[in-house]
Amino acid sequence: MAYDIVVLGGGSGGYACALRAAELGKTVALIEKDKIGGTCLHRGCIPTKALLHSAEIADETRESEAYGVKARFDGIDVPGVHAFKDKIVTRAWKGVQGLLKSAGVTIVEGEGKLVGPNRVQVGAEVYEGGSIVLATGSAPKSLPGLEIDGERVITSEHTLKMDRVPTSVIVLGGGVIGVELASVYRSFGAEVTIVEALPHLLPLEEESSSKLLERAFRRRGIKYELGVFFDSVKTTDTGVVVTLANGKTLDAELLLVAVGRGAVSAGIGFEEQGVTIERGAVVVDEHCRTSVPGVYAIGDLIPTLQLAHAGFAEGIMVAEHIAGLNPPPIDYDGVPRITYSDPEVASVGITSKQAAERGIEIVEQVYDLAGNPKSQILGTSGAVKVLAQKDGPVVGVHMVGRRIGELVTEGQLIYNWEALPAEVAQLIHAHPTQSEAMGEAMLALAGKPLHVHN
Repeated sequence: MAYDIVVLGGGSGGYACALRAAELGKTVALIEKDKIGGTCLHRGCIPTKALLHSAEIADETRESEAYGVKARFDGIDVPGVHAFKDKIVTRAWKGVQGLLKSAGVTIVEGEGKLVGPNRVQVGAEVYEGGSIVLATGSAPKSLPGLEIDGERVITSEHTLKMDRVPTSVIVLGGGVIGVELASVYRSFGAEVTIVEALPHLLPLEEESSSKLLERAFRRRGIKYELGVFFDSVKTTDTGVVVTLANGKTLDAELLLVAVGRGAVSAGIGFEEQGVTIERGAVVVDEHCRTSVPGVYAIGDLIPTLQLAHAGFAEGIMVAEHIAGLNPPPIDYDGVPRITYSDPEVASVGITSKQAAERGIEIVEQVYDLAGNPKSQILGTSGAVKVLAQKDGPVVGVHMVGRRIGELVTEGQLIYNWEALPAEVAQLIHAHPTQSEAMGEAMLALAGKPLHVHN
């Protein structure tokens, strides 16, 4: 069977590529061994955000008296939480399938393998493509010698099927996945300790954002061990005993391993067909072309940001590149990043550390949410920090606070359009909104602060 494009993998990047290619008049076969939507829709972004919303409701119920509302928190109905989560996932899954069907994309169910520079085999069938797009995604990683048993030692994917709220959890890894699930478990009533080998939680974020998150987690009773490596874990009749490299031991009912995700690239024929792979990830150029002509790779399979929206953008770019539209490469600094914990952490652009490494002289301004009335109504603390090149455009926006992730859209427009602080300062932000925090930071950076104490 011959198509203009054969896409191997129906996750965020794969189905976005298939949809855009079909819009451009290409014939497309989309091969998926599990469910269309991939990790993000079924085991990542969407279900975890549903859990986080249930967690937010639990916290707001506990805190309702502070807002003059009498309510009683009776606990977490785990089957009810799953029913809510699954309803959201199923609706989105049906929607994506409908989009692909209406676009004329051929969906092939089965496990595909690259058997030639322009051929993918599924069972006995071989699908030929003028171009091949590899989008096989990622899977949870572990550490050498650390065995995942799915009972006492689990991954994020096991969390989505939990049958109870554990009394206590040790979260191994203080990145996005670990921080989000630590937030969920704490809201549901578990005692939580995060173990992170680097000096801060969310180590890729602006350091001041990490410190604000750590302070907020301390207030919530979430414990953490920073700058210390995991050594070993021993299962017991009641849970696990985790030993750290400094000799300290921690006891809990569960160990959640959240040390990142690795590309799914082994055993699918990539290397056999000449596709270059480094440390498990497929090597690509700025337009996601692999070392084999006509073969592209996108999403978590390549060493770019492991974010669904980055995968969407890569899939669209590849489809347009194949169609001869000459799309510009993606500026990954300009891709917004959000950690959906309580409080949320959001950013776009570069950090002050990256600016120093690149020799960029910057000026910065921090606006504390204590001065933002809407944030006080929501009962959140945090800050908006803006970095600008000296006498130049904004190069970074870093934010911490409840629901602050919604502001990152404005931040990415400011960054990607290379706006000057003085230009943004002319814009009027609605009052009272959290978006004013962005406006206030820009006013101060432009030299005309309003509600800012310097």
